[in-house]
Amino acid sequence: MDKLNTNNKLKKEIKKFQKSGNIQKAIETCKTAILNDENDAELHIKLGDLYMQNHLDIHQIKQYADEAITEYQRALESCVNSSELYYKIAMAFYYKRELEKASNYLKLAIEHAPKSSAAYYMLAEIAMKKGDFVEATENALQSVKLAPLSSSRAYYLLYNMMILSDRYNWVDKYIKLIQSIITLPFDKEAVKDVARRLSYLQFVPSLLKTSLILFFHGFNEKIIDIYKETLDKAPGFVELYINLGRLYFELKRYDDAICEYKMAIWLDSLNVRAYYYLCLLYEEQRDFDRAIDVCEKLIELQPHIADFHCRMAQYLYLKGDITGAIAHYQTSLTLSKNPQWASVVSQALGIIFQENVKDLDAAISAYQHAYSLNPNDIDIFLNLGNVFFEKGSYDNAVIVYKKALEASPNNARLHCNLGYLYWGKGNLDEAIKEYEKAIKYDNTYDIAYNNLGVIYLDDLGMVKKAIELFEKAKKYNPNYALANYNLARSIAITGDKVEAAKLYQIALDINKFTLELDPADIEEKIQDLFI
Repeated sequence: MDKLNTNNKLKKEIKKFQKSGNIQKAIETCKTAILNDENDAELHIKLGDLYMQNHLDIHQIKQYADEAITEYQRALESCVNSSELYYKIAMAFYYKRELEKASNYLKLAIEHAPKSSAAYYMLAEIAMKKGDFVEATENALQSVKLAPLSSSRAYYLLYNMMILSDRYNWVDKYIKLIQSIITLPFDKEAVKDVARRLSYLQFVPSLLKTSLILFFHGFNEKIIDIYKETLDKAPGFVELYINLGRLYFELKRYDDAICEYKMAIWLDSLNVRAYYYLCLLYEEQRDFDRAIDVCEKLIELQPHIADFHCRMAQYLYLKGDITGAIAHYQTSLTLSKNPQWASVVSQALGIIFQENVKDLDAAISAYQHAYSLNPNDIDIFLNLGNVFFEKGSYDNAVIVYKKALEASPNNARLHCNLGYLYWGKGNLDEAIKEYEKAIKYDNTYDIAYNNLGVIYLDDLGMVKKAIELFEKAKKYNPNYALANYNLARSIAITGDKVEAAKLYQIALDINKFTLELDPADIEEKIQDLFI
């Protein structure tokens, strides 16, 4: 009887400490009570709840989910049919970011309480995080069906999924949002979520101060000091670590940024923003191996985001994995809802098929798909014309460039490419006209000057005119190896072998970096000058 009275007294003290916000003291008192009666399931549940309260407190940095799970499982030994306990264990695993275990315990909770609306909602939340919208929708609808007047979170989840889908009109979407607002007061967990988010308002003055400093003085150490002071008060506030990481990123303090992002991930292993910025950081450092590892995690967390697949494709391409890059670009195209962005992805695929796979038909299909998505993008015409030219379909290439010129008649690149086509077909008059138009619309266009110079030199034998054009190409692009090489060829014809040799040597030196020519050809030209 004394043990019972003691524990009843301790339970009252636990409630008092909990109400006053002294959670640590409540935990210590609860542990003392359990020492008096280790089989008291109610005490184990209370201790588990206190641990979870600490775990979710942004002012704490230590993680307490494991301790909570241990206490709930000890309580479960004497309450094996308790749906509430299975649910509590599931929530602890959920906040630990162990979604599979959380899902298994939620299903056990439903087994023992088939009408558990909260359990169905959490299954929907987990499915949403995995990117399984079908399962998420089914469970959210079941949650609403079981508790239509207290399912604010389920309504809001359905609203968010409708936003991501093209199948619903704005009326359907906002009906769900309104239902979420109306049922909020009757959904206890939703109220707790709102209260937790409102607690972040206490840090608004500090964050506002950083914004003002940023606006007037740019990124500097003062902002870092403010973030650090705020984190001392709220070491569990994940977003602060991410923001501090972004600040370090902008200041190019990459090691510090990595530490902050990893801290955010340690606190919240499913935080997409932390992984995303960490991925960008590794990309900035050109550490594509680590960027791929992080991007894989992003895709695992949100497989339906087109941008993540596109980034993965870029990293794989840079690492030489062409097959993997193509697969992720194609997935990105399937998921994308932005036609202009999808057009850019389709062009990237076209370039890979053209330059790496050497499948010109596939490249043409990719460029044509890009055109169907964004017919105003001149780059698509340029790429499509180039691949037709490479395939030998000169007439098709001419048609494509002329079509593009209808939309952009003053585009120097189009005129230059069209000139190259006419030149390849042997139509020198038209080629010259197009190159001259290219120069007219861009009087610094080095390639147009060089190509026109080659026509005057090799096809028309007008050396003086060719020299004039090559010198302009060289003027506007001093690092143009081919222009130096062609100018050397022209000068050699005039008999100035010394000047020609100098120009060949310049071409040879530049070519080490630009790789425009076969160096053996340049060396042979130099040798021929003095034979």
